[in-house]
Amino acid sequence: MSTPFTKMHGCGNDFVMLDARANDLAITPARAAFVADRHRGIGCDQVIVLEPPQAHGVDVFMRIRNPDGSEAGACGNATRCVVDLLARESGRRVFTVQTIAGLLPARVLDDGRVEVDMGPARLGWQDVPLAVEMDTLRLDLATNGVSAPAAVSMGNPHATFFVDDLEMIDIEAIGPLLEHAPIFPERANIGFVQILAHDRFRLRVWERSAGLTLACGSGACAAMVNAVRRGHTGRRAHVIVDGGALDMAWREDGHVLMTGPTAIAFTGSIAL
Repeated sequence: MSTPFTKMHGCGNDFVMLDARANDLAITPARAAFVADRHRGIGCDQVIVLEPPQAHGVDVFMRIRNPDGSEAGACGNATRCVVDLLARESGRRVFTVQTIAGLLPARVLDDGRVEVDMGPARLGWQDVPLAVEMDTLRLDLATNGVSAPAAVSMGNPHATFFVDDLEMIDIEAIGPLLEHAPIFPERANIGFVQILAHDRFRLRVWERSAGLTLACGSGACAAMVNAVRRGHTGRRAHVIVDGGALDMAWREDGHVLMTGPTAIAFTGSIAL
C-alpha cells in the first residue's frame, strides 16, 4: 500500500510530512531513514510524523525523525510547516503542537508567516547537556580557527560559534568534528554566526545527523539567545540563513519566538 506524504520546507529546511493521526503508520527508525534518503527515498532533512495529541488542549503530536532515523526533540521550521498544514485543513490560526520536548504554541500571522513560541532557553550545563560542568557562555572547545562557543538547549543541544567572516569557515570539514566532540554526550547542533548589526546576523548550522542545512529553526533560536548573552545584539533580530530569513525574539520570560515562512514543494505517495 502507498502512504500519502507532503513535502514542505521552511527557508529551504525540508521535511517529509506523514499523517498518522487516523492510522498508525509504524514509522520505525529504519523506515524514517529510508524516507529521508535522497537517493532511494523521497529525501529530506527530517521526517515529520503527525500523531494524535497526547494531552488536553493540544492539536497534534509532532514526532521528528532525523535522516538516520534517530528522534529529535525540537525543530522550529518543521513546527511552522505543521501549523501551516493544520491551518489549511481547519481554517483556524492558533494552535498548540506537542513534541517529546514539550508544548509549542503557534499562530498564523496576517502575512501568512507562522510564529512559534519555541519555549524557554535552558542554559545550565546539565540541560544542554555537557559531559562535564562548565560555563555554557564560553565552552572550552576549539578547532580550526573557531573557539569558545556558547551552548544552550532548545529541547535539543546547540553550540554557537561567533566568527568574523562565515565565508572563511569550512563548515563541512569542522562540523562533524564539533558535532561529535566528547563534551557533547548526545552530540550537538553547531551554529556559526557572523554579526552584521545590533539587530541582524547571518547564521549557518551543521545539524546533528543532517549535516549542513539551508536553515535550522532551533539553531536560530539558540543563536539568538547566545548573541544576546554575549552582548552582540538586542533581544530581537533578523536572522539571515542560506535559504531565507527568520525574525527572532528572546523574551524577558526566557521564551524564544521564531517567525518565518513555509511552503509546500509537492505531494505524492510512497510505499513504506
